[in-house]
Amino acid sequence: MQVHGVMDIARPDLKKKKKRQLMIWTGVAVVVLAALGFAVSRLKPAAPTVDRSTIWPDTVKRGPLVRQVRASTGSLVPREDSIELIPAQTDATVVRIRVLPGAKVTPDTILLDLADPQLEQEVLNAQLALKAAQADYKSLQATLESTLMDKKTAAAQVSSDYTQDQLQAQTDKALFDLGVISGLAYSKSKSTADQLAAQHQLSTQQLDVNQKAIAVQLASQQTKIDQAKALLDLYQRQAAALHVQAGITGSLAPLATPVQVGQHVTAGTSMAEVIQLDKLKAALQIAETQARDIQIGQQASIDTHNGVIPGHVTRIDPSVVNGTRTVDVDLDGPLPAGAVPQLSVDGTIDLERMTDVLYVGRPALGNENSTLSLFKIDPDGKGATRVPVKVGRASVNDIQVLEGLREGDTVILSDMSRWDNVDRIRLE
Repeated sequence: MQVHGVMDIARPDLKKKKKRQLMIWTGVAVVVLAALGFAVSRLKPAAPTVDRSTIWPDTVKRGPLVRQVRASTGSLVPREDSIELIPAQTDATVVRIRVLPGAKVTPDTILLDLADPQLEQEVLNAQLALKAAQADYKSLQATLESTLMDKKTAAAQVSSDYTQDQLQAQTDKALFDLGVISGLAYSKSKSTADQLAAQHQLSTQQLDVNQKAIAVQLASQQTKIDQAKALLDLYQRQAAALHVQAGITGSLAPLATPVQVGQHVTAGTSMAEVIQLDKLKAALQIAETQARDIQIGQQASIDTHNGVIPGHVTRIDPSVVNGTRTVDVDLDGPLPAGAVPQLSVDGTIDLERMTDVLYVGRPALGNENSTLSLFKIDPDGKGATRVPVKVGRASVNDIQVLEGLREGDTVILSDMSRWDNVDRIRLE
C-alpha cells in the first residue's frame, strides 16, 4: 500500500495582503499618535495651586474714601519758640558742670558755674564809683543849699526893708495930704519905697533863678549817680550770669559743641540750650511723590507709640533730601508721658475726603492712576482669574477703582509676581 505526502502550496497573494494590512495599520497608528500629540500640544497647562492662607484678599466697596499719606519716619522736634539758648555774658572759664543733657530743669536751676576774676574787679570798681558819685551829690547839694540860704537871707532883708518903706511912704502920703509934712519929704519917702520895690522884685527873681540852677546842677550830678548804678547793675548781672541758670522750665538739650570744665569761653558762646517740652512739633519725612498733594493746614494725626495726637500741617520744606521732603505738623493736643525731643513718631496726613467712591484695599504692587493686573477670586472661592483693573487716586490703605471691578468683587492684594506667567490659579 503506497502512502502519498501532503504538499504545501505557495500563496504569494496572501503574503502581499498581510503586508499591506500591516502597513495600513502602521499608518493609522502613526496618524492617531500624531493627532494625539497635536491635541496634547493644544491643551493649556493645569492651573497652579496656591495656599489660601498665603494670600491677602479684599472685597471691593463703595462709599466715602479719605485720601491720606503716611510717614513711617519722623520725630518730635522743638518749635521755634520753645528753645532757650543761653550764651556766656562775658569771657570766663568753666569751673563746674551741674546738670547734664536730658535732665528736667526749672527757671532757677543752675546748669554750670563760670569764673571771671576781671569781672569781680569791675564789680568792686563800679561799687566804689557809685559811692563816690553819691558822695559828690551830697557835697554839691550841701554847697548849693548853703549858697541858697545866704541868698534867701539877703532876699528876706530886702523884703523887710521893702515892707517898712512901703508903710513909711503910705504914712508920709497921709501926712502930706493933711499938710503936716512938705511935699519934698513925701517925695523922698515915695522914691525910697519905689526903689526898694524894684530891688525886692529883682531879689525874688534872682532867688527863683538860683533855685532852678540848683535843680539843674543836682540833676546833672544825679545823672552821674544813675550812670554809676547802671554800670554796677550791668556788672552785677554779668556776675550773677556766671552761675548759668535755665531761665525756663523744660529739658536740657545737648549742644552741638558741648563745653568742658576748664574751658575758656568768650562772650556770646552758647553755654546751654533748654527746650520747653510742651512746645514740640512733629517733623515727618514724606516721599517726594506723595508730598506733592500736601497743603498747609491739612489735618494730621501723630502716633507717638504711646498715644495718637491730632495736629495740622504748618510747613512743607521745599528741598528734597534722599527722595523725601520734611513736613512740619503742629500738635493740637497734649503730649503723652515720655514725649521728648527726637522721639520717633509715625504720622498720617488727610489729603482729601471723597464721597461715593468705588475702592478696594491698596495692592502690594502698583501705583495710583495706572492699570493693574489682579487676580479676581471666583464666586465659589475655589479659583481666581487675572483681570486688568484701572485705578485712580490712592490713600494709605485703599485705592480708587475706575474700571475692571464691581462692588462685591473679591481680589487678591498680596504680591503675586511669582504667578506672572499664568492667568488663573486654584485656591486650596
